[in-house]
This record gives sequence, structure tokens and C-alpha cells, in this order.
Amino acid sequence: MPRVDVLGECPIVRSFRVDQVAGMFDLELAEKARVEFSAELPAADEDWRIGAIVGPSGSGKSSIARAAFGRQLYRPGRWPRQKAVIDGFGEGLSVKQIVPMLTAVGFSSPPAWVKPYHVLSNGEQFRCDLARALLGGGKLVAFDEFTSVVDRTVAKIGSAAVAKAIRKGRVESRFVAVTCHYDVLEWLQPDWTLDLTSGRLARGCLRRPPIELTIAPVHRSAWSLFRRHHYLSGSISGTAYAFAAFWGDRPVGFAAWVNQAVSTSRQGRRRLHRIVVLPDFQGVGIGGRTCERPSRIFGSASGSGGPIPTRSAKRPG
Repeated sequence: MPRVDVLGECPIVRSFRVDQVAGMFDLELAEKARVEFSAELPAADEDWRIGAIVGPSGSGKSSIARAAFGRQLYRPGRWPRQKAVIDGFGEGLSVKQIVPMLTAVGFSSPPAWVKPYHVLSNGEQFRCDLARALLGGGKLVAFDEFTSVVDRTVAKIGSAAVAKAIRKGRVESRFVAVTCHYDVLEWLQPDWTLDLTSGRLARGCLRRPPIELTIAPVHRSAWSLFRRHHYLSGSISGTAYAFAAFWGDRPVGFAAWVNQAVSTSRQGRRRLHRIVVLPDFQGVGIGGRTCERPSRIFGSASGSGGPIPTRSAKRPG
């Protein structure tokens, strides 16, 4: 295993206040302040896809990552304010390269792709940074301050989405998350974790917690929470039967079904009309699960499933 040793130095500029603080707290002042960090990391030829460097602020995460990975360490940079996100990836990439990567990291929202980066939510911006890092990183990408600026639920879903994309081969790069947040580890499921609190390198994937959803019938008016994220139209049929997916009390997905205009031999069937998962929760299979229960009730567009039960859509609770 390669060992990474880092020596950090910075000058101490003496002043009246600096001397006062030194006197108050019995500090021993030198010309330079020094700090040393040391850690073991997996070898480049070992079989792994995802790694994590974790520890509290000041533990040396960024210093070790910079020493180990150099220019492969990605720090979120500026995005053009007057351009759409889709135009913020540089001139060397085509739409056919950018769109699959945005989708791979769980940001499948064309209406948001045409907006500037600065108007997006923190979670959407995080996915854009992930996509840009992975598109420009080559065979290995180390991502500093991973999930530091997003809601912790969004951080977990984003971690699971990028892990899923890498494991399934939709992203070819190895990925190393550098973070102070331990709560994402079981969602990211790294092959190895360097914990700088203990200095220990551990191998083996953690098991991802289950995503427990409640799929319930809702009134069509619930579409107002989701319509701006739909890529085709913001409208919905006045005869649609609507269902929503809830993570706890939080609505995260929506599916609507309408009557299927087919021959009389297949009357009583319905087809999928609208399906939307909120951007912060994309990339982990919520869309499919949102359709699962209604499809068993109504039958799919291909005609599978049973006859329609007579029921009214209503808001849960």
C-alpha cells in the first residue's frame, strides 16, 4: 500500500495582537506553523471503483487527497451566469456526452438543464458539479467537499445515485469522495474508506439502507408540485388518476394514469400519462417504484395487469 506523507507550512506574521494571543494562551511562536499528515491508501493497481476519505475539519483530508491525486482532485468551480447549465461544460464536449452523464448522476430534468447554474437548487447544483467532475476527470476523479453544501437527505440520495452509476458502468471513472460527513458512507458504499479520525484504512462495502416509500393515491392538484420538472408538458388530463410517492411525509415522485383508447376487448385498462421524480431524489429507482403499485392495479400501456377497480383518487391523510 502506498503511503502519503504531507508537511504543511505557513508563516506566522508577528504583530501586537498575535503576541497578545500568544501570551494569553501560552502559545509558543515560531517563524512558521507546521502540520504533518500521513496515511495509507490502496495501490493504483488494486481492484476498486469507489473510495472515501473522511474526517473532521482540519484532519488533513484535502491535503492528503491533493498529495495522492494531484490534478485529479476536483474542486467545484465557477459556472457562467449568463449561460444554461448545458453550455457550462466547455467547448470540447457534445450534448450526447453531457446528457448521459447528467442522467447518470441522477439529474434527469431537461427543464433545469436550460437554466443558469446559479438559479438551481443546492441539490441540482451538486449534481451538475458531479457531472462536470466525472466528464473532465479521466480514469480517476477525487471530489473535495463532497456533499458539504446540500441537505443531508439530498446528500444521501446523491451519493447513492453516483455509486449506482459507477457500479453499473455508466461512469467509467474511479471515484473518491473527500468529505467530513460520515452519514453518506453507507449510501456511497465505497470499496475502501480512509478515516482520518483514527488514521485507519478499511476495506469492504457498507450495506445501503433501504429507501422506504409510501405510494398513495392523491388528488390531481398534487401535480402542481411536480409539473415544472416534467420534460414534455406542464398540463395533466382532467380525467387522470394520480399517485404520489412519499419518503416519510415528503412527496418525492408522481405518476398519473389515464384511460387507454383501445378496442373493446381491452376496455378497463389505463396507460401511464405522467411520471416525475423531483430532481433531488432522482437516480435511485424511485420512478419505477412510483409506477409499480398503480401498474398492478391499472395495467400497463402494453395491456398487462388486471381490470380497473372502482376507486377515487384522494389526498393521503
